[in-house]
Amino acid sequence: MSEVNDMSESPEADALFAEALAALDAAGSEAWVKEAELMQRWPHAHGGPLGAGDFRHTPEDFRVTELMDFVPEGHGEHQWLWVEKRGLTTDELCRELAGLCEVAPRDIGVAGLKDKQAITQQWVSVWLPGREAPQDLSDALAEKGVRVLASVRHPRKLKRGVHRGNRFALRVSGEAVAHPEFEARWQTLIRDGVPNYFGPQRFGHQGHNLGRARAVLVRGWRKRDDRSGMLLSTARSFLFNEVLAARLKANCWATALSGEVFALNGTGSRFVTDGSESAETLAQRLASGDIHPTGPLWGTVRAEAHAQVAQLEQVLATRWPQLCEGLEKAGVKAERRPLRLMPGKPLLEWDITPEQAKTEGGEASVWLHFDLPRGSFATGLLRELIAHPLL
Repeated sequence: MSEVNDMSESPEADALFAEALAALDAAGSEAWVKEAELMQRWPHAHGGPLGAGDFRHTPEDFRVTELMDFVPEGHGEHQWLWVEKRGLTTDELCRELAGLCEVAPRDIGVAGLKDKQAITQQWVSVWLPGREAPQDLSDALAEKGVRVLASVRHPRKLKRGVHRGNRFALRVSGEAVAHPEFEARWQTLIRDGVPNYFGPQRFGHQGHNLGRARAVLVRGWRKRDDRSGMLLSTARSFLFNEVLAARLKANCWATALSGEVFALNGTGSRFVTDGSESAETLAQRLASGDIHPTGPLWGTVRAEAHAQVAQLEQVLATRWPQLCEGLEKAGVKAERRPLRLMPGKPLLEWDITPEQAKTEGGEASVWLHFDLPRGSFATGLLRELIAHPLL
C-alpha cells in the first residue's frame, strides 16, 4: 500500500458522493430487511435483464473448473486428488473422503467450495503420512458421483483461497436468450464489467442466513455456533452489497471517489493514490478495466479508505449497528473487495439460435464461457442477462 493522499475532488464527484450517501442512508432506514427479497433489493447495472431465462436444467448445464497457478510436486505426505463431482457439495465430498481414508475432517484440504447442482472439477488433498490411499478409493467415490481424474503427492495441505479462480461453462435458455439484444448485452458485460455482488448462495434459502447471522452477532458470536464462519461471511457480504448497491444507484460503482482504495484487476493487490498518477490517468485505467474501486468487508482496523469513501462506508455502522458491532467484537479483520467484476476469456456459443428455435421448435439456448477470480459469483453476470427466481 502506498502512502495515502487525497485525490482532488471535483463538483461532479461531490454530486455522485452525495447521491450514493443518500442511497445508502435510505437503504438502511427500515428496522430489518425482507430476507426473502434480498437480491431484488440490489439494482442491476445495465438496465436489468432482457427477459425471463433459465439455467442449470441439469448439472451438465453448469460446469465449473478450478484454476490454479501451480501443480503438485509429486512427493510429500499429502495425496492431492483432481476430482470431478456431480450432485455433491464440496463439504459432502470432504466428509466422504475423510471416511473412506479413515482420517479426521481437518486432514482434508480444498481451495474453494463448488456448487452442488453442477459438474465441477477441483483439487482435494488428504493427509496420508507414511501410507497410500485405499486401493478401492476411486471406485468408492464413483459410487457417490465423484470421478478421480488424477492423483499426485504434495508436501503441503491444500489451503483455502490458493486458487486463482474458476472457469465456467453455463447453458442458458429462455425468452431473454431469444431477445435481439442478447449478444450486444453480453458484449457490454464483457467490456464494462458487472457489479461484484455476493450471490444468493451466500445468504442461504430465502435469505435466512442473514437473519441467523444477525441473531448470532447480537448474542455475541461464538465459534461453536458458527464453526465454519459462514454467518460472519453472510453479514459481511450483506454490508458489502449494500455499499455496492448505493454506489451503483449513484452511478459511481466504476468511477473514483475521494479516498478510494483501488484493486488491480485479476490480482489481490490494492493501492491508494499517492499523487503520482493524474485523475485523468486513473479515470482511463478505470474505464479500461485495469483497476477497480473497492468496498468494505467489515471488521476491525479499517484504515485504508478515507475522505468520501470512508464517510460513505461509515453509514453502515449507523444503519446496521448490530451487524457492524457484532463483527468487530468477533474479531474479524477488515478487508476489501472490488466493486466491479470483469469476466475473463469470454466466449458465447449458440446451442440453438433464435432462428433455429422458430423453425424447428423449442427455445433458444446458448453456452456462456468465462473465467472469474476466486470469491466471485457467476450469478452476478447471469442476473444482468436473465430474470430468474434465484437471481
